[in-house]
Amino acid sequence: MSAPARQAAAMSRREHLGLVGLVLVGGAVGTSVRAALEHALAPATGWPWVTFAINVVGSFALGLLLGALAGRGADVGARRAVRLGVGTGVLGGFTTYSTFTVEVHRLVDEGTAGLGLAYAVGSVLVGLGAAVAGLALADRIHGRAR
Repeated sequence: MSAPARQAAAMSRREHLGLVGLVLVGGAVGTSVRAALEHALAPATGWPWVTFAINVVGSFALGLLLGALAGRGADVGARRAVRLGVGTGVLGGFTTYSTFTVEVHRLVDEGTAGLGLAYAVGSVLVGLGAAVAGLALADRIHGRAR
């Protein structure tokens, strides 16, 4: 392998490790914010409003972020770093489908299977709607139409 080829491969490895680091740090930030909110606000019984709100807000924010980044060009360089650090890292850590699953199970175990089903279906549908709304807002801000 030539010296320029080795240098390019090394840069690629360094870039990859840097992006992994952004996801790691972003995930720690997002998870910490979510855990603090859930600890401070989560009720012990009934509809899990805090997790529901976190997942909906996170879905909207991810749609907005991805729409905004897509409107600015290819997924390279700084755009890729923001997508991975903020999108995958912060928002991936902030949203939580593992807690969502535990909460659905808790609702069913408490004898409120109907509420568990409503929470499961409602969370997915409202989250999807929020992501679409975020994408639409990004398009509107950037003057594009899908």
